[in-house]
Amino acid sequence: MIPVRNANSNNWDRRSYWKFPWGESDIHYGIDIFADRGTDVVAPTYGIVTSVQSTVNGGNVISFLGPKWHTHYFAHLDTVLVKPFQIVQRGNLLGRVGNTGNAKGKPPHLHYSIHAWLPYLWNYDEFAPHGHLKMFYLNPESYFE
Repeated sequence: MIPVRNANSNNWDRRSYWKFPWGESDIHYGIDIFADRGTDVVAPTYGIVTSVQSTVNGGNVISFLGPKWHTHYFAHLDTVLVKPFQIVQRGNLLGRVGNTGNAKGKPPHLHYSIHAWLPYLWNYDEFAPHGHLKMFYLNPESYFE
């Protein structure tokens, strides 16, 4: 499930996953899903919220632990509507699209990434910049229906 309500593949650049160079972040480990400010951000799967915080780069950020020990990371939110340790089901409202953190001054979007705590060894890419990390950062697009 795409975590931005009513979004489709036209709302992100398919080349943005593992884009290098990517500003201060060096590599873009996720995708940016563009939408109007205030658009609903929903849980793409079930899980438990592990962190709600405000960071310099991510702005208003939510992380939750989902199936297969994957951490789902949502950044640049305008509004956060969940709390740590809250259980979420697929489709539950998490927050709203914004442009906080290092997205300030840019079009509103959700930065979404998936981190695997156990390595997916077959994703190792000796030719990509920091290709060894591809074992731990999964392309979210491959999980959308």
